[in-house]
Amino acid sequence: MTSNTYVGSSPNRVGGYDRVTGAQQYVADIHLVDELHAKLVTINESKARIISIDTTKAEQVPGVRLILTADDLPKPMPRFGPQYQDRPVLAVDTVNYYGEPIAAVAGETKEAAEEGAAAVVVEYEVLPNVHTIDAALAPDAPLVQDPSLRVGEPFANTNIKTEINFGWGDIADVEADADFVIEREYEFPMITHFAIEPHAFIAQPDGDELNVWSTIQHPFQLQKTLAKLLNIPLSKLRVFAPDPGGGFGGKQHPKLEPLVCYMALRSGRPVRLIMSLEETFQAVRRPSTRVRVRMGLTNDGIMVFKDIETNYLIGAYVDIADRVASKSSYVAAGPYKVPVVKIIGRTILSNTAPTTAFRGFGVPQITWARESTLDEAALELGIDRFEIRRRNIPEKGYEFVPGDTPADGDWMQTIDKAAELIGWDTPLPEGHGRGVALGLKSGPTTGLSYSTVRLLADGSAILFSGTSDMGQGARTVFAQIVAQEMGIPLENVNVIMGDTATVPYDQQTSASRSTVLMGTSVYRACKDIHGKVKAMAAKVHDVDESEVEVDGGVVRMAGEDLAIMDIVTAGLGPLGGEVIGNGEMRKDKEPGHPLAGSAAFFEFNCTAIEATVDDETGEIQIIKHVTVGDVGTALNPQQVHGQDDGAAIMGLGHSLMEGYILDEEGRTRNLGAIDYRIPTSKDLPTELISASIENRDGPGPYGVKGVSEGSLLCTAPAVGAAVRDATGLIIRDLPLTPQRVWEAMREQES
Repeated sequence: MTSNTYVGSSPNRVGGYDRVTGAQQYVADIHLVDELHAKLVTINESKARIISIDTTKAEQVPGVRLILTADDLPKPMPRFGPQYQDRPVLAVDTVNYYGEPIAAVAGETKEAAEEGAAAVVVEYEVLPNVHTIDAALAPDAPLVQDPSLRVGEPFANTNIKTEINFGWGDIADVEADADFVIEREYEFPMITHFAIEPHAFIAQPDGDELNVWSTIQHPFQLQKTLAKLLNIPLSKLRVFAPDPGGGFGGKQHPKLEPLVCYMALRSGRPVRLIMSLEETFQAVRRPSTRVRVRMGLTNDGIMVFKDIETNYLIGAYVDIADRVASKSSYVAAGPYKVPVVKIIGRTILSNTAPTTAFRGFGVPQITWARESTLDEAALELGIDRFEIRRRNIPEKGYEFVPGDTPADGDWMQTIDKAAELIGWDTPLPEGHGRGVALGLKSGPTTGLSYSTVRLLADGSAILFSGTSDMGQGARTVFAQIVAQEMGIPLENVNVIMGDTATVPYDQQTSASRSTVLMGTSVYRACKDIHGKVKAMAAKVHDVDESEVEVDGGVVRMAGEDLAIMDIVTAGLGPLGGEVIGNGEMRKDKEPGHPLAGSAAFFEFNCTAIEATVDDETGEIQIIKHVTVGDVGTALNPQQVHGQDDGAAIMGLGHSLMEGYILDEEGRTRNLGAIDYRIPTSKDLPTELISASIENRDGPGPYGVKGVSEGSLLCTAPAVGAAVRDATGLIIRDLPLTPQRVWEAMREQES
């Protein structure tokens, strides 16, 4: 009916000007009248029994107004968590990880709070701890959590939290059909999210109401958690969630908001806790893993079976780690046609910082092991590494996980595009190597998103959405949808987010769901307006509604095209007003499904790497980095490329340099930006190419699928394969630091 003015274009980013000029307010920029500043009290141990807490000296510090300990909180200690309510507001009886808060001090100034916190004297007894997979699984391992907190759990007297079993068929029935069987074990380190904005929280009592500001990705989940914990009606608990400065999964779920709320309620004043980057490192991380892969293939590279076992070291409290393990394990066999699959995943408690979601949601860890093992198999079978993947890729519509969402794209196109862009069949310079890997992640399995669009009399619109924009560009794509469907300029659309008292409910911002789920909700809100405009047109022009068609900002009747606003202006008349549309996108739970629901879509990616290794230093240089994703439709191509580029570089971080360094007692020794390495401009590939396959076959508006995690999923195995191709080295532990590579090269020489 009209050309897609905004769909498929890359307009200036909504809110981008404020971001780059510093005008945007983050939580740390917000100050309230009569506020107190909070500081955490911790000890330099990862496991200890608390004997006593002496606050006498701290109380004498000028400006200190409140000291909160476990004794000041309700009994039993309030606990919370998205899956298990196991995380205490403050450590009670025992400190279970390095950095766990024992008490908190609030003062008139940040300096007073810090001085007061330093003056709190904690007497404690150091206890045996576990901070590795082997130590946690040892028969005589000290328990991280008291069994009394795990009543009814089958592994309550061990450090195993859960064991997950997926798969289909029986390996014993087909093992004889495999000409070649390979078994390998790979390890993936502890990683921090390293969002530029650390975690920050403010709580403000307001009569019988409570206002909370947080860097949270899921404001409505925080609202529900706090309302339950504090016994406050949802209507009396308001959460403000300004656009966060990065999240990557680390800000999905509540962390210290309950503590700050208790402090505010006890003091009767606003309390703010702005964590340092070092404190954020100690609050949340990605689970480290050990993955064993056993696979059988025929001599021509056809997969016969896969047997995958993954152990996730999740920290002292579960947070969302159990869901990370189950969802990533479910597709551990990857985007392949495998007749028989057996998958075991375990979550293992440890005296380390609690883990949570991280971009890729556990898939990069498993993909590192699976794709690297497949590469080793291809090498031994003498089959080209692209070709072995082509021979096993499912065609569109094939149920590669029986009974679940079929392959939702022509994935061979993605593979072939990556091979073309990397120049797979062209000669390599001396000392260079190439690698390839495939990655697959399930999109959201459940979801609920509401939105409201108000089309105003002057041709502008206001969109109310509960999604958080943490850099993925949600504000822009939602504004594009509204502008497209209302036929108005993009700059006339105002997107309101981040206030539970203003915007309608959204389940969460994660799993690359924003454009598909909330985007569909926004699209339907626009269609709701279309229905009202249709009725207006019929009334104004005295025709039957069946003779009116509304789409893409245009009203057509009797062969004539009119702008939507021509009809709205006439329909509203001299009183003015507005036309309001409401949208809803619901993906309900599916009874009996192991993940509660099938995937709404898949993020499928093929990454190919060309690299060289310095023989003298072990340093890896990425010469060419190609990432190709199956996106359905690139609603905003520039943002898609930006997300792919960012995820690719993040993948290089955990591949080449990132990882916590723990001492013998499980204390983190590389806290903060100086000692923890992340990629900088000096670490970028010489050439970075991101490409998209668009077949308009996604479930979202205009055929979109979710993006932003795909090019992170398989970076590590592609890098590892390129290093092996260049040097002959097979290294099975990440990160591939210069030291690790140099030592492997010297061992190879000897």
